[in-house]
Formats: sequence, structure tokens, C-alpha cells
Amino acid sequence: MAAAGPSSDMFDEIVMAEERFRGEGYQEGYAEGSQLGAVEGRRYGSLHGAKIGSEIGCYLGFALTWQCLLQKCRDEKNSKKIKALDSLIGMIQKFPYEDPMYDKLQEDLEKIRGKFKQVCKLIQCGEKNITKPKKLSM
Repeated sequence: MAAAGPSSDMFDEIVMAEERFRGEGYQEGYAEGSQLGAVEGRRYGSLHGAKIGSEIGCYLGFALTWQCLLQKCRDEKNSKKIKALDSLIGMIQKFPYEDPMYDKLQEDLEKIRGKFKQVCKLIQCGEKNITKPKKLSM
């Protein structure tokens, strides 16, 4: 009866080998996939963040330039434009660049884009040769 023990253990090892190797392969694949996924995620996040930062920076440069130009000739017509520019600049300054987990990032970005379009329309009412900066594709 003692001889049956070792042979049944060997038989169990042979039968269970497929299950054991599948489990080991899964663990190795999961660890490698997690590491590669984190690297790819960081790369994608950096690229996407740079695009958003560039877009927001373009809007801010546009708004600050027009704010300076319109400060020289303050009249009732320009006061509405200046007020819209101040609002756009304020929205940009409140944008959470430092918080990657901010849950309303896309919502705030869309509000800034909308305000930028509004400012462009206001400024173009009195100006003939103004071109809007291109929106970056995401």
C-alpha cells in the first residue's frame, strides 16, 4: 500500500501539470501586462496632457494679447470684449493643471473652448483680418 502513494503523487503531478503551468503563465503574463500597461498609460497621458496644455496656452496667449490691445482704447464697445476676455483668462487661471484626477476636466475644458469661441466672435465683429488659432485634435 505504501508503493501506491508515490505513484499516485506522480500521477497527480502529471494530471495537474497543465493547471499549474496555466496558472503560472497567467501570473507571469499579468505581471508583464501590468508593467507594460503602466508604461503605455504614462506615455499616452503625457502626450494628451501636453496637447491640452498647448491648447490652453494658446487660448491664454490670445486672450492676454487682445486684452493688452483693447486696454488702450476703452469705450463701451470694447468694454464687453474686455469683460469676455477677463472671464476667459479667469477660467484658464482656475483650470486644474496640477490635478490629473480632476473629475470635471473635460467639462471645464469644453467651457473654456466655448468661452474662447464667444470671445473670437465678439472681437471679429469690429475687426476684419483676425484669424482664430486652430483647435488641437484630441
